[in-house]
Amino acid sequence: MGVECRYELAQAAYVKLALHALKHPAAAVNGLLVGRLLDSAASPAVVSVVDAVPLSHQPHHLPLLPTLELALTLVEDHFAAQGLAVVGYYHANARRDDADLPAVAKRVGDHIFRYFPRAAVLLLDNEKLEKVVKGNSRDAVVQLYTRDSSKSWRQAGSDGSSQLSLKEPSTNVVLADHVTTKKWQQVVDFDDHLDDISKDWLNPSLLG
Repeated sequence: MGVECRYELAQAAYVKLALHALKHPAAAVNGLLVGRLLDSAASPAVVSVVDAVPLSHQPHHLPLLPTLELALTLVEDHFAAQGLAVVGYYHANARRDDADLPAVAKRVGDHIFRYFPRAAVLLLDNEKLEKVVKGNSRDAVVQLYTRDSSKSWRQAGSDGSSQLSLKEPSTNVVLADHVTTKKWQQVVDFDDHLDDISKDWLNPSLLG
């Protein structure tokens, strides 16, 4: 289904997932993508990704299905009133030079695909993120993966650019500004919430 679909990534979702990775530079991090299918009758159909929910920065938590199911339930319940649903997953590898989509990302993607057949998996490119933070690049710091007819996750196009677009052109400038003010320190993921329930995994004031 991936070839029939385009993905539009809103600034809030993009900046939040990047800040999550920057907060834990030596760890693999992951999270959920929230959005909606804009028009299923359009060709190609467009999935709008409007927000990201940081999940984990602890490697032993990443593959745990019970933790994922709990997070999915809470996220779906919260965003349903806004007409939004979980439409994908994002992942950042621990190593700066690791550009491979790991097995855990594929498994979580498969799980989400059961509920949303146009699910996307975004893999954060750590080297591109470094360049954006330094103000040296305007390229998106994520690569798009979609599931093909053989049930394999494949990178969309040569670099995913044909199917993935940033909704706001100034998104990377905004991200660099947030890095300057060390906004990444304020990111709360689901792991943080489980350790201290007073911490809000929705990050309502992070980008305010």
